[in-house]
Amino acid sequence: APNAEAEVLVDTTNLALTRFANSMIHQNVADETTTVRLVAHVDGRTVTATTTVTGDDALHGFVDRTLDSARLAPLDPGWPGLAPAAKLATEGTVDDAIANASPADRADRIRAFVDAAGGLTTAGYCRTRHSRAAFSNSAGQAVCGATAEIAMDGIARTASSDGSARHASAYLSELDGAKLGARAAAKARAGDGASELPPGRYEVVLEPTAVADVLQALAMFGFDGKAVNERRSFLAAGEQQMDAAITFVDDAVSPGMIGLPFDDEGTPRRVTPIIENGRTVGPVQNRRTAREAGTESTGNSGGGVFGAFALNLMLRPSGRDGAPAGASDVSEVDGPAADSTIAALVAHVSRGILVTDHWYTRVLDPRTLVMTGLTRNGVWLIENGEITQPLRNFRFTQSYPQALGPGAVLGVGTHARAVPNNYSVASFRCPALHLASWNFTGGASG
Repeated sequence: APNAEAEVLVDTTNLALTRFANSMIHQNVADETTTVRLVAHVDGRTVTATTTVTGDDALHGFVDRTLDSARLAPLDPGWPGLAPAAKLATEGTVDDAIANASPADRADRIRAFVDAAGGLTTAGYCRTRHSRAAFSNSAGQAVCGATAEIAMDGIARTASSDGSARHASAYLSELDGAKLGARAAAKARAGDGASELPPGRYEVVLEPTAVADVLQALAMFGFDGKAVNERRSFLAAGEQQMDAAITFVDDAVSPGMIGLPFDDEGTPRRVTPIIENGRTVGPVQNRRTAREAGTESTGNSGGGVFGAFALNLMLRPSGRDGAPAGASDVSEVDGPAADSTIAALVAHVSRGILVTDHWYTRVLDPRTLVMTGLTRNGVWLIENGEITQPLRNFRFTQSYPQALGPGAVLGVGTHARAVPNNYSVASFRCPALHLASWNFTGGASG
């Protein structure tokens, strides 16, 4: 097809996962998957096809079928063209210790988690993931890069309560199973004897694991250039839509970040501000959404019909440049606050609620980003700067942008923790948040 515009992305991912339940390993799996993605634009028509069969004959047939499909596709007047040749900011952060990790490396961290839980029943997983990708198109762009991640997510349980801890890192040495196990166990023990508090609006301290849910919703429904173009997003460039303490950036390229250095259209990724000190800069873009908006791609193509996606969204912590938190940045403290950065926010709450995690959240209104969901894995009452009693879980119904609005943010944690992203080799980086109001609409009794 000499008149075709074409691009090819090849991704090989090694994923290894070790699961544990009832405080013992019960599953260890690993696979290597190579995926080839081809986009062809022929005579004004565009088609995208993907295969995992990579033999020479299979690839020839794959190309032929893709071109046949292109001839039958509808016209594509919004075709944005191919990414031009451009250099990458980095080839990605790859720790060889992760790339070469063994089942024993994961088992050691699980053993440390179980031992640190002090006899409580535990469950969870430890995984390592290493991705290498290469991209080429007929416009002359040709790049390659790689990324690697280790992640752990675990839970410890008493007879009546549970506590969880999770962490992701680009470096094998930074994932401390003992620290995570101790954190989960402290939360579980502190959750015994929970009582019910009436629904209503309360001050909250959201731990990074709960803040990660806020970031995921913002990335999916608010910060997507397609949603903005279609007026399904709350974003309005140039307006002060959030508190001055809030800065969101998408960053896959700084040292220690988890993520490939280019998107699936071959556009180099970069540090992309979305909200700066509460003022909206703009959404992330792929080539198609950028063309519609009269701007340029930010390297955030999410593939398919989903528009642009901030896979590496970070809420910048207070008083720092946003560098990822390392093992030395978090000093453990006793009790449900889990670490000193969260305890510092709790100390400023006169009466409010500490929330460990969100669960089963769903969007009710994409335009205002009203979400509903449940608390999980530990909730406590805060009185006069101290955690006084465990609480039963709540249902909440809350607009996330409203909760982060001007004057609504009372404190931002000093360290951003990387929280595992189960949808891609990426992570959200989140500090804890102290917010003036969160709308709890139901309790355990209804």
